[in-house]
Amino acid sequence: MNLNKMIDHTYLKAFGTKKEIDVLLDEAKKYRFKSVCINPYYVKYAKELLEDSEVLVCTVIGFPLGANTVETKVFETLNAIQNGADEIDMVLNIGEVKSGNYDYILSEVNQVKKACSGKTLKVIIETCYLTESEIILVSETIAKSGANFIKTSTGFGPQGATFENVKLMKSHVGNKEVKAAGGVKTKEDVEKMIEAGATRIGTSNGVALVNNQTGSGY
Repeated sequence: MNLNKMIDHTYLKAFGTKKEIDVLLDEAKKYRFKSVCINPYYVKYAKELLEDSEVLVCTVIGFPLGANTVETKVFETLNAIQNGADEIDMVLNIGEVKSGNYDYILSEVNQVKKACSGKTLKVIIETCYLTESEIILVSETIAKSGANFIKTSTGFGPQGATFENVKLMKSHVGNKEVKAAGGVKTKEDVEKMIEAGATRIGTSNGVALVNNQTGSGY
């Protein structure tokens, strides 16, 4: 298992400066992580600094609440791709999930996927706000969509990924992959997520994890 190639090395804090982003990029290159996951403002900068590496640039859309209009999410996505993003992690409209409006969710995801121009799309469902039945229904909806991944969490909710939720998502999302994000702090946490079906890990603890240490971030 090449753990480093499963990690989206993440920095999404509101107060991050180029100093923090530079550290993230240096770590990503050193440890050859799959991607860096950063706020849209830094996509162009990160793409330039990672030009001579294999590290992908991932950014977030409709983050962290998911309550933007579809038109806003589409514009954000187009802009991110234009600036060099390789992967898009979008937050779906959680309120519409809670309302049972899965036709809206399917349309929203597919419109954003179209804007991705063939790039990888991961859909964040924020499991901490959903019931078991809602997780199943939204997973089944994403299974019908053009998305590539379903993702557990933004890291800004009260709880991140759990073994139970990752397993539940994996069993209902068809051939889509699962990204476990939030609360993965130890090698044991990673192993549990992989056992549950995750193929990508979103974490700010990437360096600690590959060095078999306990992370302190989210």
